[in-house]
Amino acid sequence: FVGTGNIASWMAHVVRTTPAATLGAVASRDMDKAQSFAAEHGAQQAYDSWQEMLEWEAVDAVYVATPTSLREEVSVAAAVAGKHVLAEKPFASLPSLERITAACRKNGVGFMDATHFVHHPRYAAIRKNAAKIIGRPRLLDTRFLVQLTDRNDIRYNPALEPLGAIGDLGWYNMRAILEYLAPTGPARNVTTRVRRDPETGVIIAGKGTLAFNDGMQSSWQCRFDGASVDIGLDLAGADGVLRMANFVGEDDDHSASYHCAGSSASTSAGAETRITSQQSGPALMFTDFAALTRNTDQREHWMQASERTQALLDTVLAAAGT
Repeated sequence: FVGTGNIASWMAHVVRTTPAATLGAVASRDMDKAQSFAAEHGAQQAYDSWQEMLEWEAVDAVYVATPTSLREEVSVAAAVAGKHVLAEKPFASLPSLERITAACRKNGVGFMDATHFVHHPRYAAIRKNAAKIIGRPRLLDTRFLVQLTDRNDIRYNPALEPLGAIGDLGWYNMRAILEYLAPTGPARNVTTRVRRDPETGVIIAGKGTLAFNDGMQSSWQCRFDGASVDIGLDLAGADGVLRMANFVGEDDDHSASYHCAGSSASTSAGAETRITSQQSGPALMFTDFAALTRNTDQREHWMQASERTQALLDTVLAAAGT
């Protein structure tokens, strides 16, 4: 692990729930933090230099949980050192991400971003069954609204997290567009509005619309200062609507649900489908990542998924003039 923040701590806990990975080492600029993290989560080694950690031959892969502004440097160095890379998102820009994936391809290592909802079996179930109930998806609306107003949080520091709420939350909106709407043409008629924190200048809210050349359309919004938490998704087709109250997370028992309201009598009331899972989405992400280190067949799939998501993120940011 490179990083000892909240997300790294959560993922370290996740690693302990799956046999697919073992936490071998953690690196932080502060040795006390690294040692405390290692003791809490069972890491074998603690380092105050991620460069030194990369030299340890026992490390097969690196989870990069640094701020966005530092992600490229660490990820490229890990790839050059022959380590597979699991990186938090977003990335500073598409060119920045492409330098990471190019380094991974050149050095024969796998790459995956840490978007976990695509690893939960609900995702595969929707991809398989949605069109049978609602018809071909045409319209998608997603919301990711949270209540994060502490300006001491790293996400309010534009030097470390330059993309603000659109990077932190909007990444999921963009990924949902690509995974569930699955447009086949480029985005056009892109509109984006952002609102910045008056003290820090960081983007704290964004919303917009996209129309694609194949006729598909999407609206989205994300906010750090939501009046309430809303992580909902509505996917409409010719024959009905699929809804998720939380398209990113899951219940405590690792199950996750969706509702379909279709034209047939059996679905007109909005029948719930609940997908069970023995492991959480994040745990399954580590399982899939571990498989990626051994099998090269899926490496391009995951790299291209990251690149397409970041490209769409860059597109909506550009439409806002940022």
